[in-house]
Amino acid sequence: MTDFKYPRAEKLKKNTEISLLFEKGKWRTNGNLRIIILKNKLTAPVESTKFAVSVSKKYFKKAVHRNRIKRLLRECYRLNKDLFKEAFGEKTMAMIFWASPEIPPKFQDVEAQFIKLCQAQKKS
Repeated sequence: MTDFKYPRAEKLKKNTEISLLFEKGKWRTNGNLRIIILKNKLTAPVESTKFAVSVSKKYFKKAVHRNRIKRLLRECYRLNKDLFKEAFGEKTMAMIFWASPEIPPKFQDVEAQFIKLCQAQKKS
C-alpha cells in the first residue's frame, strides 16, 4: 500500500537548500504549474525527496486565496507522490508554483495539471 503522508522530513524549508535549488535547478512548465527541480548529483547532493509549494503575492493579494491554492498543490503531491517520484527520481528537491492569476475552480483541475506535469517529465 502506498504512503499518503507528507511528513516534516519531506518538506523543503531550509534557506540553504532553497537557494541551492534556485541556483542549480531546472524549470519545467505545464499549464498553470511551474516547477523547479534539482536531482541528486555530485555537485549538488540531495539526501532525500524534499518538496515545497509557493503562490505569488503578485497574483493573489489575499492570503486566504494563496493558502487555498497551496493546500490544493500540497494535496496533489501527497496523493500522487509515487507518480512524482517515478517521474523526477527518488532523491530530488522540488518547488512547485501556481503561475496564473485565476483561482482553480476544483481540486481535480489542479490534480490533472500536476499529473500532466509528471507525465511530461517522464517522457523527456
